[in-house]
Amino acid sequence: MDVAVKPGDILRQADPDRLHRIRHTTSHVMAMAVQSLFKDAKVTIGPATDTGFYYDFDRAEPFTPQDLKKIEKEMRRLIKAKLPVVRQEFTREAIRAEIEKLNEPYKLEILAAIPEGEIITRYTLGDPTGDKPFWWDLCAGPHLATTGEIHPEAFALESVAGAYWRGDEKNAMLQRIYGTAWETPEQLQAHQQQIEEAKRRDHRKLGKELQLFSIQEEAGGGLVFWHPRGGTMRRLIEDYWKDMHVAAGYELVSTPHVANLDLWKISGHNDFYRESMFDTMEIEEQQYQLKPMNCPFHVLMFKDGLHSYRELPMRWAELGTVYRYERSGTLHGLMRVRGFTQDDAHIFCTEDQIAAEIFGVLNLAETVLTTFGFADYEVNLSTRPEKYVGSDAIWEKATDALRQALDRKGWAYKVDEGGGAFYGPKIDIKIEDAIGRRWQCSTIQLDFNLPERFDLHYVSEDSSRIRPIMIHRALFGSIERFFGILIENYAGDFPLWLAPAQVRLIPVTDGQRDFVEDVAKQMKAAGLRAEVDRSGDRMQKQIRKAELEKIPVMAVVGAKEVESASLSLRTRKNGDLGTVPIAIALEKIQAAIQNRDWL
Repeated sequence: MDVAVKPGDILRQADPDRLHRIRHTTSHVMAMAVQSLFKDAKVTIGPATDTGFYYDFDRAEPFTPQDLKKIEKEMRRLIKAKLPVVRQEFTREAIRAEIEKLNEPYKLEILAAIPEGEIITRYTLGDPTGDKPFWWDLCAGPHLATTGEIHPEAFALESVAGAYWRGDEKNAMLQRIYGTAWETPEQLQAHQQQIEEAKRRDHRKLGKELQLFSIQEEAGGGLVFWHPRGGTMRRLIEDYWKDMHVAAGYELVSTPHVANLDLWKISGHNDFYRESMFDTMEIEEQQYQLKPMNCPFHVLMFKDGLHSYRELPMRWAELGTVYRYERSGTLHGLMRVRGFTQDDAHIFCTEDQIAAEIFGVLNLAETVLTTFGFADYEVNLSTRPEKYVGSDAIWEKATDALRQALDRKGWAYKVDEGGGAFYGPKIDIKIEDAIGRRWQCSTIQLDFNLPERFDLHYVSEDSSRIRPIMIHRALFGSIERFFGILIENYAGDFPLWLAPAQVRLIPVTDGQRDFVEDVAKQMKAAGLRAEVDRSGDRMQKQIRKAELEKIPVMAVVGAKEVESASLSLRTRKNGDLGTVPIAIALEKIQAAIQNRDWL
């Protein structure tokens, strides 16, 4: 697929508000179609999603692919009928009577969950005052005016999956039909292309094929095993990260994997994140906790000494492995795991230093992300929520400092009013991959909470004690998740500098084996990751294998190459480079690596 025009670029041309209305209305059309065709199906909920919609049904017989086709056909009939979508308000007693007529038990549960005093509304497909049949569900909206506003060729039903009622495994198992809906058929086609391309790039499939990592179920789900090739790439990523941070004025620290539970009680994690933390372990009659966050450890180190304003800002960075409990059903390759390494850093600074420090973090984020091939970002500034800690004055000053840094950087950004954490405003950066998907990676958060909870302070110029501002920030988010994004962005075809094996030496016959082994030693001595194909297979099979393993450079060696002390170079990016003397080949490869370019 040619991704010069990314599917995501086409999809983002859609109007988000109208898309939401289209998808919400299409979900109701689907539910009406299902209950028209399958009289025993009971409806539950059917919201719009980021890429479409779904509805959950209680039905004894499973829906089949053939059923989905029938439902789509009925949906098109309902769309072409241009049924009006009518909003109606009801009293609790009146709507309960309507539900009981339909014998819809899940609607009764939904009704019971609506708070007293809240307006109860239903939306109908078809005129409820006329003599023709109509369908309805409890819903807050919004919707289109008629089903005719849905393009009949801009939606599709995609799959069926099991889902527990209200997400609770103690409740009934329902059938969830997923669908997608767009403004135009072209957008639907782009969405479907993106899905197909995403399947080809799936990091779980490529991770196995390229021997990068595995999830060993015998060791428990959600735990990552880095194989030698993946381990090589991880080392490259981490070494680059460390060098960049040292150059940017950070000091590298390392903290334990476990701590006394009291630490997490002081930090507040035990109250706010308990369900995402592993159970405690008892050691010498005290409770210890696997760490879900690194920040309290850095706080303790700051508190360990008395600091002057002259020492600030203090920038501490750590590749710290944390552990969080995720339900087995939510685990997903490298993207959702139970143990992962955050590229964490914390900056302790004064109020007046916030803007400069944030600007420095934005520059560092841009440098790091661009190095790995990401140059398009979506940036969000999240402001004070309803519940928060800290004074209004410090919130205003801190939020203004974030704005100043973003304006100075020249990045366009969206303001998410009230979307900040309770402990401070934040900036989130989403990177865009090769097919136009956006991934949340870098985050920068101001924190007024932990310095208060742990009673942090520094000595000011007038010898008074002042609370420092704490900045949390991560650039990759986590090494594991970022690595999964990298795999999918490059479809496993990594740039030369990052590839686990950069050069594959391929002897045409056994007669060249000693020669290629000697060349491999020269390359390794020059810092290249070179390997020899020792399989004894025919040359074409060796080349095919190297192509499947996505080796960036192949050096084929026959009798002529041995005689001329040269290599026949082939690259994945630019094809056949001809026969090149060994010394020149080394120079070319080293220069491409140095420039982080393709050969």
